[in-house]
Amino acid sequence: MVMSGQVRIVEVGPRDGLQNEAQQVPTATKIQFIQMLADAGLKTIEATAFVSPKWVPQMADHAELMRALPRREGVTHPVLVPNLRGFEAAVDAGATEVAVFAAASETFSQRNINCSIAESLERFAPVFDAARAAGIRIRGYVSCALGCPYEGEVNPARVAEVAGKLFAAGCYEISLGDTIGVGTPARAKQMIAEVTTKVPAEHLAGHFHDTYGQALTNIYASIEMGVCAFDASVSGLGGCPYAPGAAGNVATEDLLYMLNGMSIGTGVDLDRLIAAGAFIRQFLGTETQSRVAKARQKAC
Repeated sequence: MVMSGQVRIVEVGPRDGLQNEAQQVPTATKIQFIQMLADAGLKTIEATAFVSPKWVPQMADHAELMRALPRREGVTHPVLVPNLRGFEAAVDAGATEVAVFAAASETFSQRNINCSIAESLERFAPVFDAARAAGIRIRGYVSCALGCPYEGEVNPARVAEVAGKLFAAGCYEISLGDTIGVGTPARAKQMIAEVTTKVPAEHLAGHFHDTYGQALTNIYASIEMGVCAFDASVSGLGGCPYAPGAAGNVATEDLLYMLNGMSIGTGVDLDRLIAAGAFIRQFLGTETQSRVAKARQKAC
């Protein structure tokens, strides 16, 4: 349990948060946004995705962004890659860490990436080979770890099987995603307990959407299970186009406020984090979904 230690926050706002926004965000604005997140003290900031612009128009500037993004010592910028072609383009643009994504639901896998779970893992095999040769770290995602919009509840054993295969293939960390935000603390603990039969807790991360308002409680439960890394999106940006009604990721501000109250260190400054969220929300013309940011606004 990490009740008085350190938790690593993986900021996914610039990628997972922005990718479904209809309004195109200029590259320069994205870079300023990422810089503000780094100024707040975040050390892992997912920058973009090397996917087809046909499917994700918001990420069409991936190579331009990565080449122009200033690098800081101690700050990493993972990028999502769907296959070897995406991996090669990412490395050519200067990426030093990538992420691959699979699902624990067959239907979701077919709807999301047009292939079965087994086929998706086969597709990543050459990516792992190339990454090892190039010294590039790989992070893995498992979607629908606590529920699927098409299949309903997902058997924890299926989550463990996919996570275990990604870990065995070479992922240094597996992020378990409650893609549609239907999880509860008891179910989260049950799922993590099953996954840890295949992957040690120190190599797991939680990725909780807040559709039913359970994200923070699920994170607390995950911490009790020994998980000490969590994905979050500043101001609650994001959603899932393949999961109708799914809210964004847990707001980074809300996660940080809870961790601060638990005396768990992160190295992140709350005021600067709120400022970064306000910056991108002002550009988008939308309201923050962070309860902490809203409370601070009212207090002022």
